[in-house]
Amino acid sequence: MVTVTGPRQSGKTTLCRKVFARKPFVSLEPIDARDYARSDPRAFLEEYRGGAVIDEVQHAPDLLSYLQVEVDEDPTPGRFVLTGSQHLGLLASVTQSLAGRVAVLHLFPLSLRELRRFESAPKDLWETLWIGGYPAIQDRGLDAADWYRNYATTYVQRDVRQVLEIGDLEAFTTFVRLCAGRTAGEVNLSSLGSDAGVSHNTARSWLSVLETSFLVFRVPAWHRNVRKQLVRRPKLHMVDPGLACSLLGITGPDQLRHHPLRGAIFESWVSSEVLKARTNAGLDVRCFHVRDAKGLEIDLVVERGLNVTLAEIKSGATVSGSWFAPLHKVAETLEAEADVGAVDLVLVHGGDARGRREGVRLVPWHDITSGPWT
Repeated sequence: MVTVTGPRQSGKTTLCRKVFARKPFVSLEPIDARDYARSDPRAFLEEYRGGAVIDEVQHAPDLLSYLQVEVDEDPTPGRFVLTGSQHLGLLASVTQSLAGRVAVLHLFPLSLRELRRFESAPKDLWETLWIGGYPAIQDRGLDAADWYRNYATTYVQRDVRQVLEIGDLEAFTTFVRLCAGRTAGEVNLSSLGSDAGVSHNTARSWLSVLETSFLVFRVPAWHRNVRKQLVRRPKLHMVDPGLACSLLGITGPDQLRHHPLRGAIFESWVSSEVLKARTNAGLDVRCFHVRDAKGLEIDLVVERGLNVTLAEIKSGATVSGSWFAPLHKVAETLEAEADVGAVDLVLVHGGDARGRREGVRLVPWHDITSGPWT
């Protein structure tokens, strides 16, 4: 079987219905279909013995045990295609019930390369970040501000309650906004919880909910064979910059251009583009960040087998020579390690400059896919 999971409105249903147009399609979103799959799973599957696309399968987790029996009796590949929006709840059931029987694919919001397939795709950096990557906005010509506002409300009121019973939705909404304000920053659960008025453990649980829903992702600290003392906290990134802007009350591209968090939002967008590039290529993410005890930082480290890409991410349009120093310092440490292959140095920036400077590859924002990420 194949399971396609990702955030709501990332296009999972549309993709599966298009690719598997000849298969019957059944959604477990309607209550009657959901109750049928839960109360009489054998009869439900009997109707789709030839296979089907089963949408929002997380609503009937017990169905997976019956699917296990079904595919063991007839292991024809690709007979069932499952979709779901809840990473943790869905995958826990999938891995327990269907181990060795299912391939799991993640569908994130549109990458820049995918976004450019729309005639209405933005050309400017700040408009690109503000609009974000959810396909419905481009496909239907929707107002981005209204769409994200409704998305956030629906997410908090419905999806969160399905993943975790949260009594104080107002506090959770504040927590989500605080996470947006800390995008591209290191995770400090004590500080985050204190600002939201909840305990450290609650902050940890709620952050897991955001990861479950594919709204945020964490980039671990990297310490492979680096001998200096490193800070071990992961970095937190919003998956979609448009949603981050909405949660921060940024009302348009011009406001984002001058916003104090524009650099952080740009860094999270670049990190998300790398996440999508590796995920879409079927690779493990293997993305990290570096910060040592003296404050030396590298925004993104991508492992590619023995080879390593070190990337500094700057939203400025004018390349400064001072941006190269951290890359060279960390590269010197890595090149002294026997088990590290080629080390690529990359500067992703908000301007148009290309080429190489001081041994560093310059990657302008609009050419993000040219970086050595895979």
